[in-house]
Amino acid sequence: MLDVALGDPQCPPEVRELRDRVTDFVRTRVVPCEPILDGGGPDALAALRRLGMEAKAEGLWALPLPTELGGQGLPLRSYAHVAEAEGASDHGPAALGSASLLDALMLWRHGSARVRDRYLAPLVAGDLRACYAMTEPGVPGTDPFLTTTRADDSEGGGWRLTGRKWFASGAAGADLVTVLARTDGRAPERNGLSLLLVPTVSCGFRVVRELPVLGAAGQAEIELDGVVVDDGHLIGARGQALAVAAERLQLGRVLRSLRWLGQAARAFELMRERAVTRTRSRGPLGDLQLVQRHVFESLLALRTTRPLVHEAASRLDAGGDAHVEVGLAKVAAARTLQLVADAAIQVHGAAGLGPDTALPALFRTGRAARVLDGPDELHITSVARRVLRTDPA
Repeated sequence: MLDVALGDPQCPPEVRELRDRVTDFVRTRVVPCEPILDGGGPDALAALRRLGMEAKAEGLWALPLPTELGGQGLPLRSYAHVAEAEGASDHGPAALGSASLLDALMLWRHGSARVRDRYLAPLVAGDLRACYAMTEPGVPGTDPFLTTTRADDSEGGGWRLTGRKWFASGAAGADLVTVLARTDGRAPERNGLSLLLVPTVSCGFRVVRELPVLGAAGQAEIELDGVVVDDGHLIGARGQALAVAAERLQLGRVLRSLRWLGQAARAFELMRERAVTRTRSRGPLGDLQLVQRHVFESLLALRTTRPLVHEAASRLDAGGDAHVEVGLAKVAAARTLQLVADAAIQVHGAAGLGPDTALPALFRTGRAARVLDGPDELHITSVARRVLRTDPA
């Protein structure tokens, strides 16, 4: 039903076959493990490792990562079709070795030789996990110039980091955290922000608490209390964090939008199945016009959002300016996931609120997506400003 929900993806035959294999892997291997994976802890880690071994055995591991790093080098314009299938489950990218893409590319392009040699291979292989820590308690996440975390010169050389970060995805189980910190100047100066890679075993690094998002685990608040890293752990040039971050954020938002499409298609299929199979005294639930409206509005949202997201992926893959396309895609995909999941819950009735379907998790992801990774308002304003200052000639 993926094509019914999303429309003809105009996917090359060789990519379609790969996408179908990934769809089957996520549906038959990852989805049944979701209760364990959602719970976290040793059992979840063991299940994730087993799934990774199965993905490697089937030739599905690290599809979009460069071949130089041990991946399969699938270009973004092709991987975009696969990313929808992976993203049908929140755990799909991790199970298939794609979750490390942003961190691996960042270290490959901007890391020191020491960092690349030490961390890249195990990161791509799934033996290390990394996360990204940018936002801080009490500081607007949309204004990085107000960052208060500092990285000062250490007496013995290197950097000494002090500060707190929060809503760092996967930080509780990460081996490496990339931290945005001020190395020069004072807030709100636009210069002086740098990125540093911090091993979580470092003295002074602490996970302060888990931050459940609408009841779901996965986010954390961390503290850096005099954490010392050497000069080789500076990512990119000193004071140039935002240039590296912008590159990462553009790709990250496109990937998340593609995965949200996959989750919206999953919610749509659950709604369609419910409408067809649920019977009343007067016939199938799908005979009701209000249910048909939910189906129509959801299908319309999916079919109109998908071209926006793929346009952003294509523009980014070609190396063009994709700020407008990425902003449109991010807002549209988040809204679509929330709308379709909400409609599916309504069609399911009370069953859609309980633990027997994925709908509560899908709705939660859609609602959180409109705030995390830049709220809708940020992207709306950014896109509008760019359009309004563009020379119509």
